[in-house]
Amino acid sequence: MRSKTISIIVITCLLASPNSKAESKEKNCALQIYLPREVVIKGDVPSLGQVSIIRGEESLVAKASEIALGRISVPGQKIVIDRPMVLSRLACNGIPASKVTLTGAEKITVKQQQKIIKADKFVELASSFLEKNPPDDSICQWNPMRIPKDLIIPGTGKDIRLYPRLARSSMKNQVKVQITVFADSKEAGTREVTFRLKYNCRKIVTQVEIPQGSVISPENAKIEKTISNYPEPANWTPPYGLIAKHRLPANTVIRPNMVGPVKPQVLLKRNQNVVIRIDRLGLLVTAIGKTMQDGRAGEYIKVRNVDSQRIILAKVNEDGTVEPVF
Repeated sequence: MRSKTISIIVITCLLASPNSKAESKEKNCALQIYLPREVVIKGDVPSLGQVSIIRGEESLVAKASEIALGRISVPGQKIVIDRPMVLSRLACNGIPASKVTLTGAEKITVKQQQKIIKADKFVELASSFLEKNPPDDSICQWNPMRIPKDLIIPGTGKDIRLYPRLARSSMKNQVKVQITVFADSKEAGTREVTFRLKYNCRKIVTQVEIPQGSVISPENAKIEKTISNYPEPANWTPPYGLIAKHRLPANTVIRPNMVGPVKPQVLLKRNQNVVIRIDRLGLLVTAIGKTMQDGRAGEYIKVRNVDSQRIILAKVNEDGTVEPVF
């Protein structure tokens, strides 16, 4: 019976021995540090106290908590901290690995606390701004053609405000809206949205076939509304009163190069006698000439002086006389 009791005691001691050693080792360690898998911090410089749970001697806990573990240099960046790095940083600050027990994850992923403004939010705001502040009254459509990237704002950013405004653009069929973002009264960044524009315009369309030389009028051509990529010229007027330079089939959109002004009536016919008139400085001189070609008011034609047989270039006046060009 006595031998059985001794055996049980020995076995109990052997089984308890590893746990006792582990507990003893943990008690001998000055710091116990638990590492989570992922941590979100407020600033851009993670410290050991921010990314882990530290227990142990109060003075060492305070010292270890202040140890920096790198820097988040750009918004949205993640940094990974592993156990060797933690032990190395502790050792550099006078806390050897022999005094540290690490538990938890093998690596910690550290992210910065942040807010993200999505690209579609910028597009929505820019579109609403254009609707209220169109750069031209004839604009009827605006479609986004260049969409900005998301904007990442570090920290909590409790008071975030967006201010849109029109940006300069040299393109008539494009407009840019620049949006400035403020977080807690500080500028956090800008984004620009580019839109392709459509304009309400007018066009004139032939209702029937118009022969060459015929006058354009409301009877043979009508004004219709259309949508264009470019604004209507400020001086646009229907080409009524102009003549067709060539035959225009029905349902043809009349372009500026298809019509021209009505030519004035021919005042002088070829081989017609005409008065050559010179009126300079109160001196009036006249002679008789013969035209060598047809002429309209304002045109320059060749005229032969009947007396001298000399050929001169003269301008046709509205009264039917001609004036030599010297």
